[in-house]
Amino acid sequence: MSESRRLPARVYWVRRLVVLGIPLVIIAVVVWLVAGRGSGDEPTPDAQTTTAPAPETTPAATPAVPDCTGLVIAMTPDAVSFAAGVSATFTVSITNPGSEQCLVDAGEAQREIVITSGSDRVWSNRDCVVPGTEKRTLLLAGGANDTTSFAWNRVRSAEGCPQGLPAPGAGTYSAQLVLAGASAPPAVFGLE
Repeated sequence: MSESRRLPARVYWVRRLVVLGIPLVIIAVVVWLVAGRGSGDEPTPDAQTTTAPAPETTPAATPAVPDCTGLVIAMTPDAVSFAAGVSATFTVSITNPGSEQCLVDAGEAQREIVITSGSDRVWSNRDCVVPGTEKRTLLLAGGANDTTSFAWNRVRSAEGCPQGLPAPGAGTYSAQLVLAGASAPPAVFGLE
């Protein structure tokens, strides 16, 4: 009868590392390949609004798509009143009431949202436009609607984007949206 000789502990640890390490390395490589190797070329998302994909470009042989006219726009608060410390959120919709498709730029450089409280102009998206949000071209089919969310983080702004402005207090506010010559009805809401 032969005795089985126990191998040194180091041998068992090397075997364990090989058995566990190889699958982990394979998983890491697969994740790295699927994730696009971390190219960093992807645009960063806008913190204030969600955006729709850019419209398809039309071939040169097809007639040019006209700009939208007579849009129906709306901005609706997501609540009657927003608790202290909570951003005021809204649903913004843009509707093409016509029967033909058209183009509209709904980017921050073209649309304007102004928040007021009585005669006090509190905030405007045009005061401090976030780079990369200036353009947002939409191709709207006849009768189509584009809906996005908008959040106001309860800060005051002024032309030139100065810092250190006093924070808006509790009270009643109104948000007004203007785009491509169309105005939405005022969206009245409260801050607690």
